[in-house]
Amino acid sequence: MGFQQGLSGLNASSKNLDVIGNNVANAGTFGAKSARAEFADMYASAMNGAGANSIGIGVQLASVAQQFTQGNITTTENSLDLAVNGSGFFQVADIYRDPNAAPTAPPQVASPPMYSRNGQFKLDRSGYIVNNQNQALLGYMADTNGLIAPQQARPLQLPTAGINPQATNAINLEFNLDSRAGVTQPAAGSINFTDPLTYNNATSVTVYDAKGQDVALTYYFQKTNADTWDVFATANGDTLLADGGGNPAPIATISYPPNTGGNPVAPDGSVQYYLAGGGTSTDGRIPLEVPATTKADGSTTLAITGLTLDMNGATQYGTTFGVTNLTQNGYAAGQLVGVTIDDSGIVMARFSNGQSKPAAQLELATFRNPQGLQPLGGNAWAATYASGDPTLSVPGSGSMGVLQSGALEESNVDLTAELVNMITAQRAYQANAQTIRTQDQVLQTLVSLR
Repeated sequence: MGFQQGLSGLNASSKNLDVIGNNVANAGTFGAKSARAEFADMYASAMNGAGANSIGIGVQLASVAQQFTQGNITTTENSLDLAVNGSGFFQVADIYRDPNAAPTAPPQVASPPMYSRNGQFKLDRSGYIVNNQNQALLGYMADTNGLIAPQQARPLQLPTAGINPQATNAINLEFNLDSRAGVTQPAAGSINFTDPLTYNNATSVTVYDAKGQDVALTYYFQKTNADTWDVFATANGDTLLADGGGNPAPIATISYPPNTGGNPVAPDGSVQYYLAGGGTSTDGRIPLEVPATTKADGSTTLAITGLTLDMNGATQYGTTFGVTNLTQNGYAAGQLVGVTIDDSGIVMARFSNGQSKPAAQLELATFRNPQGLQPLGGNAWAATYASGDPTLSVPGSGSMGVLQSGALEESNVDLTAELVNMITAQRAYQANAQTIRTQDQVLQTLVSLR
């Protein structure tokens, strides 16, 4: 017996303790993966072969194998905290901003992609989603219409400048007119918007001009005959349409077919919508022009042109008046107030005007041999020849796994198991030290022979 075996055992046990200690140290690191020291025995080689009776010369560290099992997922209050429930890795990269480039120019990717399971992300001053190492999260950016198409992954940036206003060009109004209601058209044939006796019902909607200024549109429904209704409108209190005498004029007249069968009357091909300028519409689509108005605070709104009012869902039942749907597609300018990310990685930007818009989508990566990844520190790995090239796709596809927002993946270190392993490694170290001590005693005996 020589010192070689005991010395190699001490070295191996020491490295095993290093691996175990690193596992324990990172037990609280989000996205960290445990490692396992794997060993191999050693034999001296000879030209004529070692033979069946050869004695080994110790042990060596064969590999430090990373264990990429799923860690527990814990919830947080931050929507930019992300966890992957599956095999996928986040892609991150260092970014570089050219000081001579235009302020709106995107940054340059300054490093190959790195791969991480730590989903602790935040926004930097420019709106880029970055981790604690200031590495940008990679994925696909949406176009101006909010459409996302697979492309070369790039740093994801949220619209911190906000969202521009959009003028209203479509209103959808669905309602029921009470067929039992009496005629309210005055003898003079006009309407007085301040006198509820001259109309049956009214409803309002807020629309927006090209500057995002709000305009209050109010619709008035006046029954003029059996199964016939005039529809009037005002914008910020001003009549939308007037006749030659300056009196309010209806923007449309709805005429329902006679109800001879005793059934409720609902829109069908025979319902007629008579337009103010002449002509009819069978689909309930009424063209509107909203003039510029002056509000009570003295501000002036812009004219809204090309507006369509869709009343195709209007009914005339023998029940009380009610609006079942009233929507419009305009909005004021808004500032970014929050972010939501769904399980497919789509990043929705939420704005102060109540609008939400797709801004980006994350791209994940998987590997044939994740144990071949090279640890870089900072909760990141690099691809190597052993790991193979990454397979790229969005969350929810293949084996990528699904994304969970407002959550983080804990380390997969099992502290109980690691403490047991530590005791075992410590005992192995002590045993190998005893081997060296015994060998020393044997040599002492040999030296003392005379």
